[in-house]
Amino acid sequence: MEDREEDVRLGANRFSERQPIGTAAQSQDEGKDYTEPPAAPFFEPGELSSWSFYRAGIAEFMATFLFLYITILTVMGVVKEKTKCPTVGIQGIAWAFGGMIFALVYCTAGISGGHINPAVTFGLFLARKLSLTRAVFYMVMQCLGAICGAGVVKGFMGKTRYGLLGGGANAVNPDYTNGAALGAEIVGTFVLGYTVFSATDAKRSARDSHVPILAPLPIGFAVVLVHLATIPVTGTGINPARSLGAAIIFHKGQGLG
Repeated sequence: MEDREEDVRLGANRFSERQPIGTAAQSQDEGKDYTEPPAAPFFEPGELSSWSFYRAGIAEFMATFLFLYITILTVMGVVKEKTKCPTVGIQGIAWAFGGMIFALVYCTAGISGGHINPAVTFGLFLARKLSLTRAVFYMVMQCLGAICGAGVVKGFMGKTRYGLLGGGANAVNPDYTNGAALGAEIVGTFVLGYTVFSATDAKRSARDSHVPILAPLPIGFAVVLVHLATIPVTGTGINPARSLGAAIIFHKGQGLG
């Protein structure tokens, strides 16, 4: 009995009562199995002379262009029918947005990071993941790509038909107040941003080698879920370039310009 009590006493003294768990354990310096990327400089003028900088901007332009082209055509295909039965409906619209994000993030992640959204770019800038130079350039190229994508859809549909079908532009449902619509967009954008940061976390990528490959999947799925929730409220923005491009080409509901 005395020997047993001695073993218990030694064991209790050998190990601390408060062992770090979860993220606290992961952040210990000893045995650290990942490396946090250094913070990006606030302003990096040297990027302006690099071809990779402009190639990344072109990738963002093309991705946002294709994103608007596919998604606005899907939205207008649903709107043109009097009943939703012959169309893909709200579920189809949500999957079109989420599916395009999944595909485009997968294609452009190795070139530009696959942002395709000024809100995502701005969030990554605040987190010091990219410089102000690159952030501004990305957001400009994203908005230009969105405008061009919506413009191509208008060219295919024709001004009159495009205007009658609403141009795929966002609008607040009359059953909701502007405050409720704003709240829905804020929460939806937070869900997307939270998913992006979680899917690209350095610690997770180091521990699970498959995470960088699968990162576009949860991001695209988050877009699907947010659209299912907020299409009845605002048509779902959560992407300033998507909302801006469609609004500019639609020209205040007239489809002219």
